Amino acid sequence: QVQLVESGGRLVQAGGSLRLSCAASGRTFSSYAMGWFRQAPGKERAFVAAISAGGGSTRYADSVKGRFTISRDNAKNTVYLEMNSLKPEDTAVYYCNARGWGVDYWGQGTQVTVSS
Repeated sequence: QVQLVESGGRLVQAGGSLRLSCAASGRTFSSYAMGWFRQAPGKERAFVAAISAGGGSTRYADSVKGRFTISRDNAKNTVYLEMNSLKPEDTAVYYCNARGWGVDYWGQGTQVTVSS
């Protein structure tokens, strides 16, 4: 069982930056691939970024490539999403995801609002 708690979401102006954090419980954090997803009002949840269990591999949605960076600190059981050059279309609830052994775990989400 993995419990995930996101933090760092807030209101920010377009062009600004934010860093989201996701703290995970459990002793097997380093065994899980981690990801960030987002859900804008009236839209389905969408993939943003993912990082492998060891941190050596990352991938991004085309819409955030070059602006967002995912990273993890396995010693702190935490995954991060550094977001730069934010746009109003990045406004959404951002969810942390842990995937392992065919199971997905989700956090409760953190709201990011980008004003124009």
